[in-house]
Amino acid sequence: MKLKYIAIFLVAFFMMTAASCATKPVVIPDELTAAEMVQRAQEASDRNRYTVSLQYYEAILERFPDDMEYVCTAEYEIAFIYYKQKKYDLSKTGMSNLLERYNSPDEELLPQQYKVLANKILTTITDMENKSSPKAAAVTP
Repeated sequence: MKLKYIAIFLVAFFMMTAASCATKPVVIPDELTAAEMVQRAQEASDRNRYTVSLQYYEAILERFPDDMEYVCTAEYEIAFIYYKQKKYDLSKTGMSNLLERYNSPDEELLPQQYKVLANKILTTITDMENKSSPKAAAVTP
């Protein structure tokens, strides 16, 4: 009987511990500027708290949809976090979507660094995909 209570206690303890380690949605104050949100997202990313960082970047996209500088920043950083997490398909999609913004007459109004960086990441992902895919057998006459 005593063993049963110990087992129940241990199960409850581990469940509570696991639940407390889960990343909860971050509360982002309404008064934060886009710049402050980027700063907090960067700080979270630097600590490998990618879920928190992603929440800040998503909030930028929701709260500042007309500020193309911060939209490009958030889109690039989201895709780059996926790259760091080795979620290459998500990263590739994000980088490609970002680059689509640059195929417009307003391209010169967009921050050019993200175009350059997105192209570099896409090249890196493509190179990794090419190295990992089996090459066609060479046919010799």
